[in-house]
Amino acid sequence: MNVAKNMEVIAVAAAILLGASCYAIAPAAPALQVASSSHVSAAPAGKAAMHVVVVKAKRLSATEKSRFA
Repeated sequence: MNVAKNMEVIAVAAAILLGASCYAIAPAAPALQVASSSHVSAAPAGKAAMHVVVVKAKRLSATEKSRFA
């Protein structure tokens, strides 16, 4: 009977523990690095501005590829 009265508190506590445990066991990922550019060019009249994204990364070696397969 006492458990039924406190079911909301039990559910909230379980959700908090589950969320904290997900962050505790997650692998540490490297910080996301975004290159920024201070160059701003105006688009010609009647055309939308187009953004160019450049991705710079090293290629995976054969051992790294096999680890993900």
